[in-house]
Amino acid sequence: MAEALLQVSDLHGWYGESHILHGMTFEVGRGEVVTLLGRNGAGKTTTMRAVMGMLTKRTGSVRYQGRELIGLKSNQIAKAGIAICPEERGIFASLSVKENLLLPPRVKDGGLDLEAIYRLFPNLRERSTSQGTKLSGGEQQMLAIARILRTGADLLLLDEPTEGLAPVIVQQIGATIRMLRETGFTIVLVEQNFHFAATVADRHYVVEHGHVIDMIPNASLESSRDKLKAYLGV
Repeated sequence: MAEALLQVSDLHGWYGESHILHGMTFEVGRGEVVTLLGRNGAGKTTTMRAVMGMLTKRTGSVRYQGRELIGLKSNQIAKAGIAICPEERGIFASLSVKENLLLPPRVKDGGLDLEAIYRLFPNLRERSTSQGTKLSGGEQQMLAIARILRTGADLLLLDEPTEGLAPVIVQQIGATIRMLRETGFTIVLVEQNFHFAATVADRHYVVEHGHVIDMIPNASLESSRDKLKAYLGV
């Protein structure tokens, strides 16, 4: 594995009184694409929110570039260089594509400018004056991903980016993730569809009941299909 950029160790997390994460432990190397695979309710999205400091309570350790993040607020974690793209996308319907792109503040140097984003996402250049309500689901997902690239984040947390999208759009999202990796971004991807995950990721962590139960390198995915089907119930 490449040099560890993110190290999560014995991470517990709560929503109110509900104890959701039960000792999440995993690492992500610099420049890797890593997936969190698991059934609905396994704790994948909660893990991302815990990394970002968005839970009621969290204990354990989350280290980013060697810096401990437990105890920091969400805005401080964002300034450290981590950005999350939530499953609900959060597109502002009344704003244009360009206005949506310009909305998030830069939290550190290194973010992509509009021209660089438009080169990565030509569709967004063509739709730059369109309102968020006018975009297709695939275009909204591209906009949601593109928007966090301006912030200067090096680590991108993408939550179910292919959920509900047509197969041709899923292929475009996959191509985008591979392109971002080649550009130098590190990506943690929450997925249920391991067929899609296999096309973009280096390694896969299987999550069940709020903790990691297995790690499968992408090169071993084919030989692990029966085990994965049992884990995921597919």
